[in-house]
Amino acid sequence: MQDAELARRIALLREIPLFSSVSVQHLERLVADLRLREFEKDDIIFRQGDESREIYILLKGKVRIFKISPSGNETSIDIFSVHDVIGELAAIDSSPRSATGKAIGNVSLLTMAHERFAYHLEHVPGLALGLARLLAQKLRWTASFAESVAQFDAAGRLLHILLYYVERYGVEVEAGKRYSIDLALNQTDLASMVGARREWVNRLLSDWRKRGLLEYDRGVITILDMERVVAERDSRIEIFSTESDW
Repeated sequence: MQDAELARRIALLREIPLFSSVSVQHLERLVADLRLREFEKDDIIFRQGDESREIYILLKGKVRIFKISPSGNETSIDIFSVHDVIGELAAIDSSPRSATGKAIGNVSLLTMAHERFAYHLEHVPGLALGLARLLAQKLRWTASFAESVAQFDAAGRLLHILLYYVERYGVEVEAGKRYSIDLALNQTDLASMVGARREWVNRLLSDWRKRGLLEYDRGVITILDMERVVAERDSRIEIFSTESDW
């Protein structure tokens, strides 16, 4: 590999949080074990129950992670985008994949075999710390989602999730007020995030649009008034609490 190309790849890795504490010298070793893979829209990257062990690093596009119930229904777990890492659990514990990963649009990934990843975890200073930070971030999201399940009704949970993705991947259109994010998810996908029916999500999105809260257009979510959307989400706690007979 030419020096210029090696330098370009090392510079790319330095932008990825997993490798933020890894020296340039050790990044050179990691480069040799990474392979580029391309996926098209709706391609399955890995399936729930697979015995595959690779770890994946997103360079372009988004990936939806979801679980499939015995009846065949999907429950969306999370959406990942550029510089995010997926598939690390199977690479760490050698267990079957716990969920399915599906490309949202065209996706470019770097992959590494689990044997090499395990080797580098032991021999590359800073990589284990980067992985620990990654797992802590995902654990925080899990805890946040569990809290939203306990606090909000389904509408509140959907707003909570959308606001989470706006914070992670959104584009500011008007400071403090309007934000846009292209999740490339259809209404069935959105419904699967909160265990609801597509028809219910359709009515809910229509109501929020009429009230000037947000718009949904072919996968693009536009927050029209951030303050009011946050207030609407928080109000769902009160709505949910009044449903109890106690």
